Amino acid sequence: MNFSEYIKLYKPKINDAIKLIYDKKIKSVKNAFLKAYYSELREYFLAGGKKIRPLLCIATYNAFKKKKDDKIVFPSVGTEFLHNASLIHDDIIDKDNFRRGKPAFHYRFRQYHEIHDLKKIPAEDFGNSIGIIGGDSAFFLGLEAYLYNNFKQDLNVNAIQYYEEVFKELCEGVLIEIDMVNQQNLKIHDYIEMISLKTGALIEKSILIGANYARVDDKYKTYLSTYGKNLGIIFQISDDILGTFGDEKITGKPVNGDIREGKKTCLLIEAYNTLNDKKRAQLNKLIKMPEITDIEVKEVKELFLEADVINSCKNLADTYYQEAKMSIDKLKGVINQSEVEFFEDLLNFVIKRKF
Repeated sequence: MNFSEYIKLYKPKINDAIKLIYDKKIKSVKNAFLKAYYSELREYFLAGGKKIRPLLCIATYNAFKKKKDDKIVFPSVGTEFLHNASLIHDDIIDKDNFRRGKPAFHYRFRQYHEIHDLKKIPAEDFGNSIGIIGGDSAFFLGLEAYLYNNFKQDLNVNAIQYYEEVFKELCEGVLIEIDMVNQQNLKIHDYIEMISLKTGALIEKSILIGANYARVDDKYKTYLSTYGKNLGIIFQISDDILGTFGDEKITGKPVNGDIREGKKTCLLIEAYNTLNDKKRAQLNKLIKMPEITDIEVKEVKELFLEADVINSCKNLADTYYQEAKMSIDKLKGVINQSEVEFFEDLLNFVIKRKF
């Protein structure tokens, strides 16, 4: 079963599980603003996205089962809550007002502020404050997936441990990313360390949570872990390329934000390590500007193209693609063929994606 077929079969079920958690929460609160708040969170979660993390959890569970069942769907959404929580906070940090072509969560409450003509708190502060709390709420609501399902307690405790572990890793990855903006002489391995935590860890743990519920032997978890980490690295490299050279109409996010924020993407690090001293100094001067103009953004992109960073970053992604592919090859004969197809197809989708 390929990636598209998996989405078609399981995404509606994943959305139903997300709705169940939010509907329960909305029903439990009496305050009108809390109802509006949780309803907006619910709509944000359901507004789009491919639901890759729950799909990976489900596929891993299914891969080791002779007879498939839908028990895994409810716990699979835990990491989707964690993922969206991080996106809500990321959009505040990055000052991005749109996500998936629709208003970011904090921006929705800036709009709420304006619609209700609130006076006391500035609209931006109100939106950011609700966004910070929104991310926090999502982090903790994700635990519902492991507390109320049809699996045994020992497996749920293991899943919560994975959830706690990846929560820490994700936060550490974001902290390193923020610090890297002010660092000089970075190498590509510094970038890989950061994205392994920020992006790779959540994908890896989604897979391992599925393996946990299927009671997979540790010897197979090693291959699954390698696949997940590498898939996450490829995903972030592609994301960096699309964040500067993608089509806004397709990605649903404004391009050039990484340049304006001076983020140490793979593009920027590769350019620093490829350009001659004069061009490197020019690039450094542009990136350090507090307010960079559209013309200066264009200059940065021209320097990127001169350094041929798109190809070098794609080549970098390919090394991790090969490692991930080898891991799945080692599981052939152990896991179901339908999930071999899913894992391979998803890997190809991520390395070639346009959105």
